[in-house]
Amino acid sequence: MAITIRIYVTLLLSFLLFSTLRAFYLPGVAPRDFQKGDPLYVKVNKLSSTKTQLPYDYYYLNYCKPPKILNTGENLGEVLRGDRIENSVYTFEMLEDQPCRVGCRVKVDAVSAKNFREKIDDEYRANMILDNLPVAVLRQRRDGSQSTTYEHGFRVGFKGSYEGSKEEKYFIHNHLSFRVMYHRDEESDSSRIVGFEVTPNSMLHEYKEWDEKNPQLTTCNKDTKNLIQSNTIPQEVEEGKEIVFTYDVTFKESEIKWASRWDTYLLMNDDQIHWFSIINSLMIVLFLSGMVAMIMMRTLYKDISNYNQLETKTRLRKKP
Repeated sequence: MAITIRIYVTLLLSFLLFSTLRAFYLPGVAPRDFQKGDPLYVKVNKLSSTKTQLPYDYYYLNYCKPPKILNTGENLGEVLRGDRIENSVYTFEMLEDQPCRVGCRVKVDAVSAKNFREKIDDEYRANMILDNLPVAVLRQRRDGSQSTTYEHGFRVGFKGSYEGSKEEKYFIHNHLSFRVMYHRDEESDSSRIVGFEVTPNSMLHEYKEWDEKNPQLTTCNKDTKNLIQSNTIPQEVEEGKEIVFTYDVTFKESEIKWASRWDTYLLMNDDQIHWFSIINSLMIVLFLSGMVAMIMMRTLYKDISNYNQLETKTRLRKKP
């Protein structure tokens, strides 16, 4: 009777698991074709750091927020990793370069300034996703070779001092220069995204009068194509001041095919080894292995005891 119940329970669990797997759709597995002018929506992921190993929600910092924040999972791997993927204010149009676009203007209060400084101290990086590809910063390899490598996400900001001063200040990356790599299909005249790069910059934006519907900046204007220069003043994180977030995007054709677009990302070079994650994974494996071994030993001990009792009863019955 007990064996029959176990068989029924096993079949029921297998059926439920199979039904769940069939119902779970995996976005990003099939390629997506884009035509010129198609909208591209950038999604934001968690804030991560190899220094503290503690992730934060992207909107924990006072970044530009859409009217309504929506959680959107991309694939099964991101769900298992505990990523929190949400929509953002960053939108592109396929194959159409945008010199300078204003994301928003935020007022920095005491709490926002404190959070920004803490995340800059802990070397946190902001992560974004476009067409299931994470944004990455292009870096030169440390071994002195001419080849390049990718780094996950971009730094929230950096610390530095003005010329002639020794006082250390905090600066935020408030201008993002995106570059979308695409591979064109000559037969269908459609394009597929094969890379998503970003170059973060810090810039103190200026404007004459703020228009909420159509803001015009003198330091970054899409009409005059006044873009970021190397000698611009960086945006300091200071209580009571405001920060204007801007971005631009360019598109570049690539010979990389869609099936090979993850090859470059697999060669990413992390700043530090994630010792905390490695130790945490080993502890979980050891703990689960111990639990399974303990359950198996208790089950075997119980079965052996039952067999011994049956054998003892059989011997007692056979005695005259």
